[in-house]
Amino acid sequence: MTEPTDESERELRARRAASFGAKAADYAAHRPDYPVAAVRWGLAGATGTATGVLDLAAGTGKLTEGLLALGLDVTAVEPDDEMRAELRAALPGVPAFAGTAERIPLADASVDAVFVAQAFHWFDVGPALTEIARVLRPGGVVTALWNHDDESVPWVAEFSRLVRTGVSRGWAGESALPEHHEFGPFQRERFGHAQRRTAATLVETVATHSHVLVTGPAERAALLRTAREFLAGRGETAHGEFDLPLVTTAIRATRWPTPPP
Repeated sequence: MTEPTDESERELRARRAASFGAKAADYAAHRPDYPVAAVRWGLAGATGTATGVLDLAAGTGKLTEGLLALGLDVTAVEPDDEMRAELRAALPGVPAFAGTAERIPLADASVDAVFVAQAFHWFDVGPALTEIARVLRPGGVVTALWNHDDESVPWVAEFSRLVRTGVSRGWAGESALPEHHEFGPFQRERFGHAQRRTAATLVETVATHSHVLVTGPAERAALLRTAREFLAGRGETAHGEFDLPLVTTAIRATRWPTPPP
């Protein structure tokens, strides 16, 4: 993962990472879930059966629900108060704690797997991996997931270009994570996915993206207006519900049973 070195870039990333709380309810309503196949692939990286799972930077619980549906014992950690409140309201049986990837409020070797959905790029990666290793049992697995628009579909690629803002940035966490002495090699896989949307709800989804949340009111209003006009003019999206094609990238690594020599 490439860390921003310029102070203004670090400041921008910090603002984007902290931008979601004000739109927590919209995030819960409009962000996509994650494919079961990707979650199962992540769990398969653990040595032995993984039952106790940490959803780290859990947000409003978009992934938490999928983990629970597989019968897992899930604990959530999320730093944003508003996001965590949405998770607790939706999933009152899930223990949900305030904490960060660099300071996880769990005991050593207390979980079999750590999942991170749509958030690893916000972490201070080296310290975060060290802390994740601390709470994982030996042989446990860390899995990072990202949903992306499937830009192999022409209208999706065009729409994605239209809704970029002046503060849009890409970080490389979706394609690679650095090697870490506590973990074996990182493996990467991609999974097809989709989200049922209408033109209106897709615009609402765009409005929850951090690069939109932190931009100025005039640019944000113009971007969302452009998005509405584009979707209204496309046969694929103008009339009722449609499937938004997505791709989910998954990266996993297993904590060494014993540190390598």
